[in-house]
Amino acid sequence: MAGPKDLDPSSSPRALLGAELRHAREKAGLSQEELGQRLFVSGSFIGQLEAGTRRMQQEFARMLDEVLETGGFFTRNCKAAAKSKYPVPYEVVSESEAPATAIRQYAPLLIPGLLQTAAYARAVNRAYDPTTPEETIDEWVTGRMERTRLLDHPTKPLLWTVLDEAALRRLTGGRAVMAEALRHIVGLARRNRVIVQVQPLSAGAHSAMQGCLKLMEYEDAPPQVHFEGVHSWRLEDDPATVAQVRFTFDLLVASALSQEKSLALIEALAEDYAHEEHP
Repeated sequence: MAGPKDLDPSSSPRALLGAELRHAREKAGLSQEELGQRLFVSGSFIGQLEAGTRRMQQEFARMLDEVLETGGFFTRNCKAAAKSKYPVPYEVVSESEAPATAIRQYAPLLIPGLLQTAAYARAVNRAYDPTTPEETIDEWVTGRMERTRLLDHPTKPLLWTVLDEAALRRLTGGRAVMAEALRHIVGLARRNRVIVQVQPLSAGAHSAMQGCLKLMEYEDAPPQVHFEGVHSWRLEDDPATVAQVRFTFDLLVASALSQEKSLALIEALAEDYAHEEHP
């Protein structure tokens, strides 16, 4: 019987590695719990790897090759996954977003990736690293736009975003770029593809003032939380942390503007940007 084929790093490496892991485990006649015991991890951890909701690390891939006798397959393809078109950490985030059934997020200072336009993404990436070659910026923007294709599906995932008013008023890329970016958000919301609310500046102190957050839920795996800061990020699936972030998001929704008032504010700001660009 032919062995497993090496994976294409331009596809979803995490999902493909997960499918091959399940195949190799079942071929070895092991349950998730049994394989986990041999590797000193939980069966649920193995399940998350197979579902593509957790990233496989290089050292763990080597252990899998030894236990499942897969001839270095997982070790090779963990290296191939590093050739993803997304820069770290966005490659990891993209692979976590793809299988999600629901994504709830709060963005304090910028429009989040899944809602960005190409021009806005370019302005953000250029600001992150002013000395990066233009061709690299092009690659990053292309990767960012491919992430947004997740919203091409008419219903999945549920995307519920609370945007801080500060993010809408921060002039990023120029007035024309901001007008386009805000109209894009309104268009997605008016087509019932996303839920968008605005946390107004007038609301004062709120539950997530310390930074952005993203809660991702899955059909067959535990939810994960993504935290991101300046040159730092982490994914967590600790149940207590997930519960706290869910409560934080609920508080944000409670203090945010309604959906209709939020869209009215975004539309008004878009018109202001467009009018000031073309007096």
